[in-house]
Amino acid sequence: MELELTLPRAERFTSATVVYGAWRRLVGRVRRIVRWEFWPPYIFYAPVVAYIVYLGIRFRSWTLFTAANPDIPGGGFIGESKHDILEHLKGAAWALPVSALLAEGNADQRFSKAAAFIEKHQLQFPVVLKPDAGQRGSGVVIVRSLKGMREYFEHAPFPTILQEYVPGREFGVFYYRYPGKSRGRVLSITEKRMPIVTGDGRRTLQELIFADGRAVCMAAFYLRKNAQAAREAPAAGEPVQLVEIGTHCRGAIFLDGSCTVTPALERTIQRIADCFDGFFFGRFDIRVPSLEDFMAGKNLKVVELNGVTSEATHIYDPACGLLDAYRALFRQWRIAFEIGKANRARGVRPTSAAELLVMTRNYRQVARQHPE
Repeated sequence: MELELTLPRAERFTSATVVYGAWRRLVGRVRRIVRWEFWPPYIFYAPVVAYIVYLGIRFRSWTLFTAANPDIPGGGFIGESKHDILEHLKGAAWALPVSALLAEGNADQRFSKAAAFIEKHQLQFPVVLKPDAGQRGSGVVIVRSLKGMREYFEHAPFPTILQEYVPGREFGVFYYRYPGKSRGRVLSITEKRMPIVTGDGRRTLQELIFADGRAVCMAAFYLRKNAQAAREAPAAGEPVQLVEIGTHCRGAIFLDGSCTVTPALERTIQRIADCFDGFFFGRFDIRVPSLEDFMAGKNLKVVELNGVTSEATHIYDPACGLLDAYRALFRQWRIAFEIGKANRARGVRPTSAAELLVMTRNYRQVARQHPE
């Protein structure tokens, strides 16, 4: 106590901040262990992998699930072209944001093409840049200026999608349809929320993150994404959004949105899915102005469609138990194998294990270049 009193005020504050930060980081690590939604994939998915092995034996093919989406390479297992998938949905152009694929190559040339595309379509910043082949939000960036766009291309030599930014609320809609059936079903809906802390005019953003019961679990990531503002104190009542990308592993909050399913929404999702003949199983990532519009199936924009390895992400709702999450994932994979079996009977050849290994290797080579 005497030592603390002899220190200058600024130094006392720094010492207290360091001790508090160390303590809250420890709390965050413990909570990441206790809360399964933060477990590393190699731990969480172990029972799911075991179940897939069982399904492979039962259906006499461990890669049968790749036949679930015949018109997506590998069924959408890994490394599929997001641009090609959106091209398959052109019949639902009313539900797609304006986008373009910029091939790999010289950064200056790609920047010029991107700037010309923005001018041609009269887009306003921000815009979205993301790898044509990406997983779990890797490499996705919202840029707000020509300068930011140029910097992205300087560090992103891979094929990139430039996409109109769609404001509003974000949802994940998992859809499936058995071959031969005219209508599919919505398996899962996830409401995605961006984490927000509210300033009190006294504590820094770093302290607000440490003090938040959930944000502390991802404090290292949030502080890295908000490094410039971490030591500033937001005004009292000022909300601070910590991330912008609706991906769970990158800090977004996922909630079970099953209560939002309506006949109108299901009809709209079916209209969109019908535009893609070779698609039977996957998740639409959707942006919409309001919850009311979403439930009415109006003003939807599909920013991405993910294939066979996409998840029914409502399981990451903090209220969802571990066993309930596994039940949902087991059901999801069983349906994928059942659809694959039906498509195999119609002449679709599942992707071989060797081909999947090549896809995985190629994707990893590209993913190493993705900016965070």
